Amino acid sequence: MNELVSAQTATALKQVKLGFLGVGWIGRHRMKAMLDSGFAEAVAIADPSTDMLRQARTLAPDAMIATDLEELLDQQLDGVVIATPSASHTEQAIRALEAGIAVFCQKPLGRTASEVKAVADASKTANRLLGVDLSYRHTEGMRQIRELIRSGALGKVFAADLTFHNAYGPDKAWFYDKTLSRGGCLIDLGVHLIDLALWCLDFPSVATVTSELRAGGKRLEESGSVEDFTAATLTLSDDRVVRLTSSWRLQAGCDAVIGADFFGTEGGASFRNVDGSFYGFTAARLSGTSREILAEPPEEWGGRAAVDWTSRLARGQRYDPAAEEFVAVASVIDRIYQAGGCDLRTP
Repeated sequence: MNELVSAQTATALKQVKLGFLGVGWIGRHRMKAMLDSGFAEAVAIADPSTDMLRQARTLAPDAMIATDLEELLDQQLDGVVIATPSASHTEQAIRALEAGIAVFCQKPLGRTASEVKAVADASKTANRLLGVDLSYRHTEGMRQIRELIRSGALGKVFAADLTFHNAYGPDKAWFYDKTLSRGGCLIDLGVHLIDLALWCLDFPSVATVTSELRAGGKRLEESGSVEDFTAATLTLSDDRVVRLTSSWRLQAGCDAVIGADFFGTEGGASFRNVDGSFYGFTAARLSGTSREILAEPPEEWGGRAAVDWTSRLARGQRYDPAAEEFVAVASVIDRIYQAGGCDLRTP
């Protein structure tokens, strides 16, 4: 895996000046990875919580405290890192891009495909780099599995199964408010599964979508809540099939069940979390009844997407056409909600 770039390489490049909007746990984790890479300095931070600001200042004691995004944008930044509630992402990202500032945003980039497209379009118009924290792409196991698929080592890959069950569910109230989140476990967890499937298969078009959405065991339209269980099947334009399952608070006997299996005519590949962990993964190449281990924990992968964006920004990269991949993922999420009978994601 392309590990966090060497200190020698980092020091050869000019550090980019970043502002951090939202410094809760995930925002601080990404901040630390970016600063530790040597590619960036934290110029300013903003968060409504004084406690979160205090903790962030331990990582960046010289950063100024900004009251909001507008004050951040006044600091002559190269980029803004957004880790705020989902309902704010689109507006904040577009505002930064229109100000000529690159953006790295937590997922989801928007609540609907139209919102995500608006951000991608703003990135293209402004000619500024846009990144989204689709972090599982950056695990060593998924990187190797994608290479196996793309090289043809597994033959024709005709099916994939991907799963993400979180035993706990989010602890912030806005996740359960449709006007803010526009959905539950699908847009929170399933977004990673959809991205991994499409990314590994080189973003094929999706022909048909079927899905079941549940909340508290009931069909979603009967519950009046956001979904806590989703099962979906995507049939791709070339007849390959992808099955996706995600949930909050599933009685699974462990903290998390995370996996991605790809099946080809000449072999398969499997990505699995270890002992219910959210962070430790193993990957294997499958052949008949045997397996070859490709990757094992421990591995520090959580900040790699953030560092990858930061390093590209430091190298002067601007608009990246791969931003259209974010739109493709959001479009599939829309279709899963619609196929389940509840278009919850229309603002």
